[in-house]
Amino acid sequence: MFQRVALKPTPEERIFIADELGKEPLGMELITAIDSQGRPLALQVAALVKGKPFPTFYWLSSRFLVKELSHLEAAGLIKELEERLKDDPVLMAEYQKSHEDYVARRWAAMSDATRAEVENLGFTEVFSKRGVGGIENWQQIRCLHTQYAHHLSSGNAIGRLLDEEYGIANLLP
Repeated sequence: MFQRVALKPTPEERIFIADELGKEPLGMELITAIDSQGRPLALQVAALVKGKPFPTFYWLSSRFLVKELSHLEAAGLIKELEERLKDDPVLMAEYQKSHEDYVARRWAAMSDATRAEVENLGFTEVFSKRGVGGIENWQQIRCLHTQYAHHLSSGNAIGRLLDEEYGIANLLP
C-alpha cells in the first residue's frame, strides 16, 4: 500500500533516503509517495541540477522496489510491455497520456525563476518533448523504475500494469 504526498524531506528522511539509495539524490525537492509506515518511496527532483536538465522528475527511493523492478527488467519485461503497447491502441493512448502528464507536472513544479533559467539555457524543447525518465520516444519504455516512481507520485499506465499484473503495490507494507 502507498499514499501520494507532497512533503519536504526532513533531515532524518534525507538520511534514510541516502541510505536506501547509497547516496542523497541530487536536486531532491519533495517526497511524493510513502508506504503505510511512512517511509519514502518516491521523490520529486528539480528540473535543473547544477545548471543542466535532470532527466528524472520522479525518482524511486525504495531499495526494495528498485530490486523488485530490476528483477522484472532482467526477465525481459520492458520488451514485452513495448510489444503490448504496439498491439494495444488503448494501452498506447494511456501511455501517451502518462508522458503528457509527466511533462505537464514537471513544468507546473518549476518556479518562474527556474522556467526562465530553462528558457535562457535553451532547454525548453528538452522539457517539452522528453517524457517519463527523460525518454524522447514516447512509444518506448526506458526503465520500470522511472515508470513506477511516476505511478506512485501521480499515476502512470505502466505502473498501473505493474500493480495489476505483478502485484508490486501489494508487496509494500
